[in-house]
Amino acid sequence: MRILIAEDDPAMADLLARAFQRAGYAVDTVRTGTDAVWAITETDFDAVVLDVMIPAPDGVEVCRRIRAGDRWVPVLMLTARDGTDDKVRGLDAGADDYLTKPFALDELMARVRALLRREPAQRPTTLRVGDLELDPAARTVRRGETRIALSAKEFALLHELMRRAGETLSRTYLIEHVWDFAYDGGSNVVDVYVRYLRDKVDRPFGRTTICTMRGAGYRLDPDA
Repeated sequence: MRILIAEDDPAMADLLARAFQRAGYAVDTVRTGTDAVWAITETDFDAVVLDVMIPAPDGVEVCRRIRAGDRWVPVLMLTARDGTDDKVRGLDAGADDYLTKPFALDELMARVRALLRREPAQRPTTLRVGDLELDPAARTVRRGETRIALSAKEFALLHELMRRAGETLSRTYLIEHVWDFAYDGGSNVVDVYVRYLRDKVDRPFGRTTICTMRGAGYRLDPDA
């Protein structure tokens, strides 16, 4: 899943990016409102963490502009201001949640996970494809009654395949949604991680859920 962090404080942006990356998210960062509007308009992010006080346009105006452009990605606003009026302005502009600095990193992560289970993508709390089950909030995967341990990146890749089950996803698509803009390696990283996943979620159970679509990418077969 892909997160945008719009934060002009380099130390804070780096802290947030590393926290989300450790949890398996692909993360992009921007420092200004102008860049935030451009990034959200051009890229399908799964959630945005948006600081209110970024250079103009500020976070409230960024949110107002993207909503006016029919971009309904979940937005969590961050601010050093704790006044009710500021919260109301942010929420009225279209933010989905609001967190005041300083905050606990665990609370921020939990709030983002909650947003990812809501509109606009109508993500279910738990993804199920056959007897394969993935819980984004608990970060667990099961095949039937058997729990499967995955790395953060394996989990992110399986999540993307499961939420688009039945669709062929190109290597480029998977790199963009599971890795991020900064990734500059080859597309074979997808092949490597698909092999890791097959060794954990398919082969031990005699399944072929993750299919190679020659020349096109990968598809998680809901009927396998």
